[in-house]
Amino acid sequence: MSDQYKSAVQHQSIGSDKTDVWVFDLDNTLYPASSNLFAQIDVKLRDYVAEYLSISPDQARKVQKDYFMKYGTTLSGMMQHHGVDPDHFLDYVHDIDFSPIEKSPLLINALASLKGRKLVYTNADATYTAKILDRLGISEHIESIFDIKAAMLKPKPVMVSYEKFLRDHDVDPMRAVMVEDMAKNLIPAKELGMGTIWVNTGSIWGAADHHPDFIDVETHDLATWLSEHIKHTTS
Repeated sequence: MSDQYKSAVQHQSIGSDKTDVWVFDLDNTLYPASSNLFAQIDVKLRDYVAEYLSISPDQARKVQKDYFMKYGTTLSGMMQHHGVDPDHFLDYVHDIDFSPIEKSPLLINALASLKGRKLVYTNADATYTAKILDRLGISEHIESIFDIKAAMLKPKPVMVSYEKFLRDHDVDPMRAVMVEDMAKNLIPAKELGMGTIWVNTGSIWGAADHHPDFIDVETHDLATWLSEHIKHTTS
């Protein structure tokens, strides 16, 4: 058993029968960051901000990253400061090539064997999310998608979004585990009583506000960690 997995069982909700809901982020969590899908979105975000605000690409990049870190999503900042239409924004930035996303037999088998409900909670929209789940071959294992529109356009890590997620899907946070690549998005989850798994992609953005007090588990490979979890709980 890996040291990475051993750290998980220290939390009452992870690695035991207490867990009955698994809450997965989407981007760079259910699929590996090495797919580099977000690099395409990053360019689209920059271009959208540049065109909408009539500024240079370099200026747009600074604005986009500032809004992302300050508000959780670029969209939230653009809505608050510039009155952007969210549907137009989301349609534009998610019009990308999905071919880098490939099926992962390890992830498919892990989710098929994982006990409990499996939900996706993402700051993206449901249409984009569904396309990725289909590419990964895991749609049938996901009960529901809670997207940015279901969250009333309040992105993680805004607490009211988490509270609405719990209400909408009848989730007891003390029996749930949240999996995220953005460490700061696990802060509200931990405050609500959820177990937390951080998928460390090595990015600056993902590690922002990281602190061991709200991280129960750190892994670089979710599919492998889940496989180990299943082996441990079924042996």
